[in-house]
Amino acid sequence: MTIDDPLDHPRQAGPDMTVLDDETRRALEVLAKRFRAADGLGMRALAIVGGQAENLLERLPVSVRTHLDGATRSALELAFDAAHRSRKSVKDRPDWMNTAVTSVMGAAGGAGGLPTALAELPVTTTMLLRAIQGIAAAEGFDPDDPKVRLQCLQVFSAAGPLSRDDGTDVAFLTTRITLTGATVHSLIGRIAPRLATVLGQKLAAQTIPVLGAAAGAATNYAFTTYYQEMARVYFGLRAISRDGPMDTETLLREFRLMIAPPKSLK
Repeated sequence: MTIDDPLDHPRQAGPDMTVLDDETRRALEVLAKRFRAADGLGMRALAIVGGQAENLLERLPVSVRTHLDGATRSALELAFDAAHRSRKSVKDRPDWMNTAVTSVMGAAGGAGGLPTALAELPVTTTMLLRAIQGIAAAEGFDPDDPKVRLQCLQVFSAAGPLSRDDGTDVAFLTTRITLTGATVHSLIGRIAPRLATVLGQKLAAQTIPVLGAAAGAATNYAFTTYYQEMARVYFGLRAISRDGPMDTETLLREFRLMIAPPKSLK
């Protein structure tokens, strides 16, 4: 069964839809600012760690690197159910509170080295997904809707806070989701390898001697802030598409130009 989504199936542009109106442009500019600000958030964590993202993974034992995909898949599967169940008893919280909580969790995970960092991983993943669900709800989407639950999960396919891509990673905004019985597992299977690299960098930072607690707090701060910003962009675009007259192709084209304008010829 496929459930239609405003960004999955572009509307046809009419004669009055080819140019952004002022209100839509302002809304897109706010989202573009969020997207650009999220790029490089991890640099704050790297400044504390004193390293580079590309060689962080080399600090992990080979046995851990080998099983990162599996650990990430397990964390996502646990988070998908646990975050949803928590909505019955825990209210949505503001971004700053989510960031504060995960930062403390990151410090605790880093203080004990690799064993506690690994134990903290699924808990932090659940917290992040729960925060993303809250943002979806704030934009008028129902986190109990199976399609929205998958869209929340899909936010994790963004590049990650330690990967500077100059605003070019927008594929996760437009990937179509077909809802079937195996959708959750197939989506997690696609996300897990990419997220494993991202989470591996986080684990490596948390295991640095002496700096483990500080690095854990810093990386969790960066991760939580990053994915909350990506969620606000993701569901913000969907809300504009849902509520406004602008055709989707124009909307996404203008957004791409805002976050990664073409270099002017000299």
